[in-house]
Amino acid sequence: MPKMKAVQVPKAGADFEIVEREIPQPGAGQVRIHVQACGICHSDVITKEGLLPGITYPRVPGHEVAGMIDELGAGVKEWRKGQRVGVGWHGGQDGTCLACRRGDFVNCANGKICGITFDGGYQEYMVAPVEALAQMPESLDTAEAAPLMCAGVTTFNSLRHSGALPSDLVAVQGIGGLGHLGIQFAKKFGYRVAAVGRGPGNAALAKKLGAELYIDSAATDPAAELQKLGGASVILATAPSGKAMSALVGGLGVNGTMVVVGASMDPIEVSPNQLLFGKKGIKGWAGGIPTDSQDTLRFAEMAGVRPMIEKFPLAKAAEGYARMMSGKAEFRVVLTT
Repeated sequence: MPKMKAVQVPKAGADFEIVEREIPQPGAGQVRIHVQACGICHSDVITKEGLLPGITYPRVPGHEVAGMIDELGAGVKEWRKGQRVGVGWHGGQDGTCLACRRGDFVNCANGKICGITFDGGYQEYMVAPVEALAQMPESLDTAEAAPLMCAGVTTFNSLRHSGALPSDLVAVQGIGGLGHLGIQFAKKFGYRVAAVGRGPGNAALAKKLGAELYIDSAATDPAAELQKLGGASVILATAPSGKAMSALVGGLGVNGTMVVVGASMDPIEVSPNQLLFGKKGIKGWAGGIPTDSQDTLRFAEMAGVRPMIEKFPLAKAAEGYARMMSGKAEFRVVLTT
């Protein structure tokens, strides 16, 4: 049997190891993907450290997959060999739980997660169920498309469902892996974009990405600055800091909403009066399903939204992961095969 290279986590908390495996065969309702690029996301720490119950090892991480179908499993008719596809966090749903019966697949009680419940994209070939696939436009560069499968769909999908309308003031907190895409999408959606960062270092980049205004949260009260502008209709909170998010709640305008997409364990602190007066709210948003990813890819192609990436070969996955964890990457790390 032909072999391939894969980067796996042998057990929770262990170092990555590069192994040779047999190239997998797709089962019924599955396809095999020749992986050309896979983004390294901070959520890969879940597989690396065993942070969710039920993960079986060894496990290949990776849920920002971009590649090409090279084999079809039995019964697969709607996809074809040679078709460009992506796979993101959402790796499938059971179709029978209450959320699925309501069509809310992203909240499936038994949802599959690429790179967690089945092997992901840190390998040359992977198998995925057809319900996890997103069509990828032909013109998108594979390495640039990969981060759009998680960071991209998270910011695109949360903003398009945020309730903000063209010309509304939308603040994007954090100019990092999520934020640098959020600024671009917000600009292309026709919002008046204020970027909120810590220190003056990212001011020029934020404006280049499409922000009309840059607010330095280290030098000013960011909530007060947003109120001077009339208050934000939406604050897209991307930086993983409950403390930083708390400092921005007061910047919401009437009927404004803080949409939380940055994962953090520390609490967001808010007084009831901050929400009561002006009917303001805080809500979380987690990514989307493959059709949302498909919309993200298509819009990014049309509008010219692209992630800033650093590439590492698959064999240097451990270095790429360390670079991502350092917080110094600008801004998404991508493995290429």
